[in-house]
Amino acid sequence: MSKPIIDSPTSIRSLDTLFIKTYGCQMNEYDSQRMADLMKQAYGLRLVGTPEEADVILMNTCSVREKAEEKVYSQLGRYRKLKDTRPDMIIGVGGCVGQQEGARIQKRAPYVDMVFGPQTYHKLPEMVKKIRRDRVCLSETDMPEIEKFDHLPKQRVDGVSGYVTIMEGCDKFCTFCVVPYTRGPELSRPVERVLEECRGILADGAVEISLLGQNVNGYRGEGPRDVENNCEEWDFTMLLYAVAKLDGLKRLRFITSHPMEMTTELAVAFGEIPQLMPFLHLPVQSGSDAMLKHMHRGHTRDDYFAIIDELRSHCPELALSSDFIIGYPGETDADFEATLDLVRRVKYDSSYCFKYSPRPGTPAAKSADDVPEDVKDARLQTLLELIREQARDALQAKLGQTLDVLVEKPGRSDGDMEGHTADFKIVHFKGKPRQIGQIMPVRITEAFGQSLRGELIVA
Repeated sequence: MSKPIIDSPTSIRSLDTLFIKTYGCQMNEYDSQRMADLMKQAYGLRLVGTPEEADVILMNTCSVREKAEEKVYSQLGRYRKLKDTRPDMIIGVGGCVGQQEGARIQKRAPYVDMVFGPQTYHKLPEMVKKIRRDRVCLSETDMPEIEKFDHLPKQRVDGVSGYVTIMEGCDKFCTFCVVPYTRGPELSRPVERVLEECRGILADGAVEISLLGQNVNGYRGEGPRDVENNCEEWDFTMLLYAVAKLDGLKRLRFITSHPMEMTTELAVAFGEIPQLMPFLHLPVQSGSDAMLKHMHRGHTRDDYFAIIDELRSHCPELALSSDFIIGYPGETDADFEATLDLVRRVKYDSSYCFKYSPRPGTPAAKSADDVPEDVKDARLQTLLELIREQARDALQAKLGQTLDVLVEKPGRSDGDMEGHTADFKIVHFKGKPRQIGQIMPVRITEAFGQSLRGELIVA
């Protein structure tokens, strides 16, 4: 869809700089980096730290959080002031809000030059070219199969960790979630494409790779072809074993998993693959069977307990995090107590907790949002305090231990370095920049609210 730009200037300045505002999950962070790669390849744009410096402003949005659309429009209002003084500036809205709102964004904010969804950002260079050539505004919100990966330049990694999207979309249709409508159905990339991207990241000097997907453990990708040009479908566990064999890989992680896609083979992999780190983010959303049924989660609380027990039987040191929604329509005091009971039994190292708010277009939005806000607030604070207590206990338990820490970057204090343990806890210690990329033994001496401090042990 296109329409004329209003009040176009007669001359066009060159494009030199790019600012990207990213909201939401790690997959959006990955997508933003790929957008930057695309724009650098196509126009030589360099990333800048503020919108005031930018010739092109892109918003990579997320629909999951409360009032996501209003936050986008509020931010756009601030960008409009910049465009009023620099009419040649290009403003684009992408990601899940872009997919969900589509051309409505440009009706409400006509100064937005382009709107695009998560599956069409590979068309950015073409869109920018058309905007500047024909002086039009564009909206691209089709949902083709994962063709965008075939159009992206080689990913460049600056650091010790890299991220690779292996699948996109979701077929679970939880009643509260907009992802199936904004990211589309589950589609997996071919195994060889995933391995090729991983090899490139490792060749750039990364030693840790995180595999990404809305339901990453639901991966079902086309495997390598044999001499007769036949191939079999690979599941997620098969892919993990293959990635773990790549030269230069020291650590392997993945996010986000769904309980319905957890298998015995995946649990075994945690015990068998040395590179696979003992940390798992496994959202459950509620500890109440009634709520899980209403949410269309596809499992019960006992199913979830069985999964955790099996995982820990193969990997006793496994650290867990989760997601919880508080105040879903119809949630009673008993339902909430069931959630607290689940948290106490599982014992999480960290978790994300949110008050329910209806997302437009989801089945749950048709139900009355009948839990009073003050009740939601009180329940959320109760749950957060329990989660914080468990997080403190998990950190305190590390005191006196010597842990392997992947050195990632300088810390905030002079002479400090920062890295993560195998189970994804942040550690600060005195070290040297030359140690970046190495896994070093650190004896833990202090535990804080969200991180650890230790002393590097040098042989």
